[in-house]
Amino acid sequence: MQSRLPIDEVLPALSDVLRGRTSAVLQAPPGAGKTTKVPLALLAEPWLAGRRIIMLEPRRLAARAAARRMAALLGERVGETVGYRTRLDTQVGPTTRIEVVTEGVLTRMLQGDPSLEGVGLVIFDEFHERSLHADLGLALVLQARELFREDLRVLVMSATLDGEAVAALLDDAPIVTAEGRAYPVETRYLDRPVEGEIEAAAARAVLTALDRDDGDILVFLPGAGEIRRVEALLAERDLGPGVRVAPLHGTLPQEAQDRAIEPAAPGERKVVLATSIAETSLTIEGVRVVVDAGLMRVPRFSPRTGMSRLETVRVTRASADQRRGRAGRLGPGVCYRLWTEPEDRHLAPHGTPEILEADLTALALDLAVWGVSDPRELRWLDPPPPAAFAHARELLARLGALDEKGAPTPHGRRMASLALHPRLAHMLLRGRALGFGATACDLAAILGDRDPFRGDGAPPDADLRLRVEAMQRGEGGGGTAPGLLVDRAALRRLRAESLHWRRRLGLPGGERGDVAATGLLLAFAYPDRVALRRPGRGGRFLLSNGRGATLPDGQPLANEPCIVVADLDDRGREGRIFLAAPLDPAELEARFADRIVVEDIVAWDDEARAVRARRRTRLDALVLRESAIADPDPEAVLEALLDGIAREGIDRLPWTRAARGLQQRTAFLRTLDPTWPDLSDEALARTLRDWLAPFVYGIQRADDLARLDLRAILLGL
Repeated sequence: MQSRLPIDEVLPALSDVLRGRTSAVLQAPPGAGKTTKVPLALLAEPWLAGRRIIMLEPRRLAARAAARRMAALLGERVGETVGYRTRLDTQVGPTTRIEVVTEGVLTRMLQGDPSLEGVGLVIFDEFHERSLHADLGLALVLQARELFREDLRVLVMSATLDGEAVAALLDDAPIVTAEGRAYPVETRYLDRPVEGEIEAAAARAVLTALDRDDGDILVFLPGAGEIRRVEALLAERDLGPGVRVAPLHGTLPQEAQDRAIEPAAPGERKVVLATSIAETSLTIEGVRVVVDAGLMRVPRFSPRTGMSRLETVRVTRASADQRRGRAGRLGPGVCYRLWTEPEDRHLAPHGTPEILEADLTALALDLAVWGVSDPRELRWLDPPPPAAFAHARELLARLGALDEKGAPTPHGRRMASLALHPRLAHMLLRGRALGFGATACDLAAILGDRDPFRGDGAPPDADLRLRVEAMQRGEGGGGTAPGLLVDRAALRRLRAESLHWRRRLGLPGGERGDVAATGLLLAFAYPDRVALRRPGRGGRFLLSNGRGATLPDGQPLANEPCIVVADLDDRGREGRIFLAAPLDPAELEARFADRIVVEDIVAWDDEARAVRARRRTRLDALVLRESAIADPDPEAVLEALLDGIAREGIDRLPWTRAARGLQQRTAFLRTLDPTWPDLSDEALARTLRDWLAPFVYGIQRADDLARLDLRAILLGL
């Protein structure tokens, strides 16, 4: 097991707990060694009886790194005793006893074998991150243990966590706590809040640290875009021959990620520009300085609009402390916080669990396939919000994944087996059936991650067809498409993912897709985001879900009559469109005929002061066609006319002095004898159909009401 780590002190206690109980909670700070040492220490336990250990990691990079580290400790290669499974990469063999899995792989394993035959222990690592997959996986494992496997052990491990709440969920499981071993870290704050872009402040802090401090530098930035910009700013400066800048984020190829976390060469200093991927279970050798921008990206889902967006927010206290601790792993360190001490006092203590703010469509489909329609049947730390879960099931029904009773259809089960977001899984299956499978696979690769294309000095063209063409042409650098930039490594990664989906669908690997089908395929994935251009200037659209959306000036798609939107924000009255493709309206009507409604609309037109009868062809909120009806239903016309009279007010009828006099005398008589009819304006407005309808039958315009003799009509009462 090589060098001793803080976790070694509690391994005997943890082993004792799991010999007598089927659940345990392990709390250990970052750097304690829990991720790599706990699975190895438990491998020879008698209760495991030669069965496997499954460990869930929130991130692919951390899963691969953990498996490699454990294999190295055993003096083996990955795929022997220790292996890993991610969505696109698997390294396991016939002798593998420890499998590190991520990205819903555990859910797929449970769907295939609810009893987890051959598995003795399931470990949930870094559970404090409260990823959606971790919450779902724990809920399913707990029910699987209740129904099929009373002997299945469950271990929840975390660096910062409310251990009592998790222990209660696990039937009052014992809590084992390991002390950390961290060196002192000097924290340096800014004198005043950052003004302008955070990238410039981060680059200045890196230059200061290179000049004042020793060791490698780990910089925390919110996303890949900020990493690229800081990298460009540092490239403009002379950092010296011994300084290497290494980006680290989830969209990088595996080789680039490995280069970022491997130790620096002798005489070299490394500056790692990372997202929150480097906060916890991932160890980056040699780091003695941390520069924290204090920002992170979190998903936000709105059940009202059915759209998600990534929002940049201030880090929490727990995340800031985790990042700071990275500087004290090897010796005394330094942390540059790009905020002031007063700002520091206002940090929120913890983040919100992903299940409370994320899109729940994939979770709802997984639960349906598991046999659960109501999440309350399972045990959760935080149950899925009812509104978001209901919206998810509505979308699944629209995609054909659920039947009218809410049970998964055969199509829905095939969607779930792809381990892809249900929107994209539906697009793949429909695309293959129509002969557009190759294009669907290209789109799934592009849409399955953040857009790897960026503009050449301006906002990138929103047209998704350009990205599909760039993938098919196979060019790198600046020549991928007009106005788009992408590096060759990103293109290779996208093509590898597209090839993966082609294999899954049984398609030829070298088949070239039909770029013209992009809009139709998007409509399968996003039926609620088909959009028609509004009248007037270009760039303003109405989505089929009723939301407005806009394209910035100068975008070629702005004048298309019909588009499908793949990505937009959810701010303001009209969201900004980032990715879309055109769709032929005739193609839309042909492919979505089952959702198109033809209805006769007979209604009062306030502006014309008349009944208008129109035949409307509609797809949700979108009106595809509308024409006048020559002979509308007379009863519908009558109802619309009476509605119009009620809305305008009873006083807009052709009252004469004689009619008003009759109304007043009748009101006086009612004071003497209440059996006289009530002809007040209020009573007449409430009973329009009773007294006025026979006299206005066939009338459609307010002007034609002028010939009514109200005095005679009232006398009839």
